[in-house]
Amino acid sequence: MSYTDGILELSVRSCGGKFGLMAHLSKALEKINIKEEQREQEREMVPSASNSMHRSTSRPQIDLSGAAIQGNSEERDPTILLPNQSDDISHLALDIGGSLIKLVYFSRCENRSPDDKRKRSIKKRLGVSNGNRRSYPILGGRLHFVKFETRNINECLDFIFSKQLHSGGVDSPSWRSGSRTNDSATIKATGGGAYKFADLFRERLGVSLDKEDEMDCLVAGANFLLKAIRHEAFTHMEGQKEFVQIDQNDLFPYLLVNIGSGVSMIKVDGDGSFQRVSGTNVGGGTYWGLGKLLTKCKSFDELLELSQRGDNGAIDMLVGDIYGGMDYSKFGLSASTIASSFGKAISENKELSDYRPEDISLSLLRMISYNIGQISYLNALRYGLKRIFFGGFFIRGHAYTMDTISFAVHFWSKGQAQAMFLRHEGFLGALGAFMSYEKHGLDDLMAHHLVERFPMGAPYVGGKIHGPPLGDLNEKISWMEKFVQKGTEITAPVPMAPPGTTGVGGFERPSSKGDTLRSDASATLNIGVLHLVPTLEVFPLLADPKMYEPNAIDLSDHSELEYWFTVLTGHLPDLVDKAVASEGGTDDAKRRGDAFACAFSAHLTRLMEEPAAYGKFGLANLLELREECLREFQFLDAYRTIKQRENEVSLAVLPDLLIELDSMSEDTRLLALIEGVLAANIFDWGSRACVDLYHKGTIIEIYRMSRKKMQRPWRVDDFDTFKERMLGSRDKRPKSHRRALLFVDNSGADIVLGMLPLARELLRRGTEVVLVANSLPALNDVTAMEIPEIVAEAAKHCDILRQAAQAGGLLLDAMVNINDCSIENSASVPLMVVENGCGSPCIDFRQVSSELAAAAKDADLIILEGMGRSLHTNFNAPFGCDTLKLAMVKNQRLAEKLVKGNIYDCVCRYEPAS
Repeated sequence: MSYTDGILELSVRSCGGKFGLMAHLSKALEKINIKEEQREQEREMVPSASNSMHRSTSRPQIDLSGAAIQGNSEERDPTILLPNQSDDISHLALDIGGSLIKLVYFSRCENRSPDDKRKRSIKKRLGVSNGNRRSYPILGGRLHFVKFETRNINECLDFIFSKQLHSGGVDSPSWRSGSRTNDSATIKATGGGAYKFADLFRERLGVSLDKEDEMDCLVAGANFLLKAIRHEAFTHMEGQKEFVQIDQNDLFPYLLVNIGSGVSMIKVDGDGSFQRVSGTNVGGGTYWGLGKLLTKCKSFDELLELSQRGDNGAIDMLVGDIYGGMDYSKFGLSASTIASSFGKAISENKELSDYRPEDISLSLLRMISYNIGQISYLNALRYGLKRIFFGGFFIRGHAYTMDTISFAVHFWSKGQAQAMFLRHEGFLGALGAFMSYEKHGLDDLMAHHLVERFPMGAPYVGGKIHGPPLGDLNEKISWMEKFVQKGTEITAPVPMAPPGTTGVGGFERPSSKGDTLRSDASATLNIGVLHLVPTLEVFPLLADPKMYEPNAIDLSDHSELEYWFTVLTGHLPDLVDKAVASEGGTDDAKRRGDAFACAFSAHLTRLMEEPAAYGKFGLANLLELREECLREFQFLDAYRTIKQRENEVSLAVLPDLLIELDSMSEDTRLLALIEGVLAANIFDWGSRACVDLYHKGTIIEIYRMSRKKMQRPWRVDDFDTFKERMLGSRDKRPKSHRRALLFVDNSGADIVLGMLPLARELLRRGTEVVLVANSLPALNDVTAMEIPEIVAEAAKHCDILRQAAQAGGLLLDAMVNINDCSIENSASVPLMVVENGCGSPCIDFRQVSSELAAAAKDADLIILEGMGRSLHTNFNAPFGCDTLKLAMVKNQRLAEKLVKGNIYDCVCRYEPAS
């Protein structure tokens, strides 16, 4: 059972034979009832415990009116659409604290990929069926994270009402039909405000708050994040964030330290299994309370900001103050070690007004943070826990606070333990409350099912709203225009704190590069929108999925980030021109183009302020961010016209190229084919050097020029090894590969004159070929939806391609009408096309489409083509089968960094199966 665009789908696996609609419905409902009964029995068998989370036990109410089978009713497991089914999922949960209100809410995914005959044929051949759909409706939607200050609770209520989150959301069938009722609506909530503001929610929204235990929610939220979000945890030392990959099979036990008004230390042994083992009454409330009395600050954040300009050496007694400016070297204590917090106030004849509020705030922060860090480590040591995670409103992404806690844990453990923090730490309670719904659908999620994106349409940093809720694209564009004119925390210059001099407890004051720490505004991490995509899987041919790192370029190197910032900024005007032209150059398109340019520039500026703002970010993530930003402003295929033109020109010369290749000997032809792939890879609108070439000749002229310059040895040249595997020696003919996955790059000459002839050669040798292409457009990259038309045109001039495409189901709509039986009985090896599951110039093999994962199971050859897929990503990645990486390097810095060469150098790296 699953939801798509508000329509419930039932997937049924029958026992064979032909079923009508009612028979399928009967089977589906029987299956649902059995599943619900099993759940109830499981609940009855589980003994009640104080730390087990309460779940709603209501069964789904199924509305069968208007039911219809989607697609072929004779399929083994057809999809049944229930268009009148009301929502059976909850869209909102809250954590209402004394300072902040945190919301986690769900929205459905509006996009749905077409399921045409060709795609169904490929799925059938690869064994991908509707039976693989997951059971819970939230999968396929999005999780949003938003914060409000509790004192502005009316703004929070306005936000909920504007999006109708309390009544199913503005995308729900009940909203669209106008039949909205909230008579018995409830919202899951945790925190003290769930009790304090219950009447206000009932008066303003007509809903009841279903209160959940705070600690239950806290642990449930932390467990989900640590298991399901890749690089959720990070360390923070000397102003530098470093993301940590947590093995979910080795997560438990751990210590969760929640720093609120007081401090709770929770030993977490597993899902639903935890105990509070310690704590302290000296926490965030202590800092805020004493700080308010001593400095007259009006807010917690104001007190934190003061600390960044403080010098606690003016008020703390240091070791050097006792020993005449000298270290106490016998015990390894430096002169700047704090001997006594606020100790100088004893011996100095000063009044409170004589001390700077900044110094008082920093001294307080250090005193409390160091003690929390020390007590936490001692508890971890007591229980033998390897990991300590810190959360709670006291932290708030504040650089000084995280550094102080980290130094305390590092010092007292003598470097054996690390303090770790969570990107979503402020939302643990709200997320846990969301998970208390019976049908939340998050329990079985894996990291590869989640894609985090950062839309400018959600105007917040760290989940904090900075603008009105945006209802449509026009509002988004208008807000972007105001955003750029006025500036916000995203684009504002970052103030730097003055250098500090002192520390506490035996270690120096933390410092970042340049002896400064960034302000809280810039150090705060952005919280994106989590897209839940159940069809994504881990690529099964990765040699070691746990050790796999797609990015060859690390943007945590600031010089690297600055370089690519310059490259992408320079490319932006041309990209905007192409995007606007693709939409007819209308005034509306120009306005959207300007908004896109402003939004993407703001993203780049944000990353220059804080490279870790969006989590662990490599070049592949940055390029994907650009494509997502284009799509956000409804530029779905900026290079559509250019791709069509280049495809036509290239297809016109393909017949002559095939004749030329067929006239060659086998070994000469293989070299010519690899040269052709490398030469054709020059056509890349994402490269400034290549864009300049387009002004110097036609596509064919540039291609021929590139072919002529193909002189070996190439910068990376494993061709002879690859040739031996393909052709063998005189006496020994190697066995052909069973199936080859060809990851194609650009449209035009790249695929038509490069990869298609190589695919044809493999087919000739009896190897099944799967062309793997983008699911969504990115620059001039070819998409899986575009390839069948290209293949159909090429097949008119080549029997090998025609027979293979026919066997693979590619010509179902294009040229001939054949049934599934004739495909399966075809003597030709098939040529197939699958989507890779992404819309980026690069590819992350931790998240690929289910079709690609299925195709990979019988593959023993991978060919990665193009800079994005074989250089920017995966250049150093090992695979579990023969792998050929082909690319022309079209960026001088990349050439120097990866292959120690020059622009237009070629890479032919062959890695045999280990």
